[in-house]
Amino acid sequence: MRKRNLSALILGATLASSGYAATEIQWWHAMGGALGEKLNSIVADYNASQDLYEVKASYKGNYTETMTAAIAAFRAKQQPHLVQVFEVGTASMMSAKGAIYPVHKLMKESGQSFNGDAFLSAVTGYYTDGDGNMLSMPFNSSTPVLYFNKELMAKAGVQAPTTWNEMDMVGKKLQDAGINCGFTTAWQSWVHLENLSARHNAPFATKANGFGGFDTELVFNGPLQVAHVNKMGEWQKNGIFSYSGRTNDGAAKFYSGECAMYTESSAGYSGIKRNAPFEFGVAQLPYWKDQVTEPSNTIIGGASLWALQGKPADDYKGVASFLSYLSRADVQADWHQFSGYLPITKAAFDLTKGQGFYEKNVGTEVAVNQMLTGTPTENTKGLRLGNFVQIRGVIDEALESVWNGDADAQAALDNAVKRGNVLLRKFEKAN
Repeated sequence: MRKRNLSALILGATLASSGYAATEIQWWHAMGGALGEKLNSIVADYNASQDLYEVKASYKGNYTETMTAAIAAFRAKQQPHLVQVFEVGTASMMSAKGAIYPVHKLMKESGQSFNGDAFLSAVTGYYTDGDGNMLSMPFNSSTPVLYFNKELMAKAGVQAPTTWNEMDMVGKKLQDAGINCGFTTAWQSWVHLENLSARHNAPFATKANGFGGFDTELVFNGPLQVAHVNKMGEWQKNGIFSYSGRTNDGAAKFYSGECAMYTESSAGYSGIKRNAPFEFGVAQLPYWKDQVTEPSNTIIGGASLWALQGKPADDYKGVASFLSYLSRADVQADWHQFSGYLPITKAAFDLTKGQGFYEKNVGTEVAVNQMLTGTPTENTKGLRLGNFVQIRGVIDEALESVWNGDADAQAALDNAVKRGNVLLRKFEKAN
């Protein structure tokens, strides 16, 4: 009798545990290091907040590797529920017919309250369709700013330039004070062509930078872009500018004090704060005052979260629940304050400001204010171009030919536009 009762208890416990096991939600991401640790902490907090779903976060390498892995997994019918994709992969994700579950549709069909207007328009614009519906959920969004070494600037008796027109004077005074390099940059295409264009409300490509359709032509070889790249070529020769590589290798020159200024992502703030052995400041990305009276907002970098089709219907209630959690003001404010990425909602920005974070961490509000400049236009909403990873490689080659003195700005950008348009046609043909 006792044996039968014990067996019944074991069987009952087994049935109970299997019947009430949390539904697993798989999330593939590209956040390594400290950011990855913070992401895991956010996931752990969500899992502890409820018992219906358990998110499993998996690091899959850099952005390109993560997107490639997700595409391969989808073809093998082994895809995750969510994947983090960098902004330049947006067009590729949209063209993956039948693969994505648009966020606005997911949230509605899962019964989650969702208000797209709660998000910063300069952020969400990158990830919306022609009707303004959000296709993916912004998670880590950044924009370029100008960092400067306060000690070196004071030594030269100069302030951080508000306009590019001031860079000649500032750079020369820095050199007179014994600082050989005025500024360096990270992500040269993103900062000095993509965001240069947006800052001056100039097109980077036709068809609203690709938002208006596939048959897009690149036009970043216009007078504004040519003049800027030509001037940077001059600055490279005289030392006011120092090229450091295609990614964020320029950080080393800034940390060491070799260069007094550094154009880099707002998300670079935490790294600079941790590694720079001097007091630094943050200023908005300069603009050419002879081109515009007031600059426009810059555009974002970073990544968003895409839901993938092919999972059991009930799983998507868990996906929607997790996305709602990620967009909560307290969660977003905490992520923003830790990482340097932008707060994606107005509520997260207001909460951060109310907590006194910006007053205690001077410069962290600069990127947000820059993104809130004016009303986004078709030239400042973002870029939606196929094969854009490859196009950026073509642009890098073109800019390097100018920095090396092998080509003038007009010829280099003309060639990049020509080669880039070939890549756009290839993308259209494949999709």
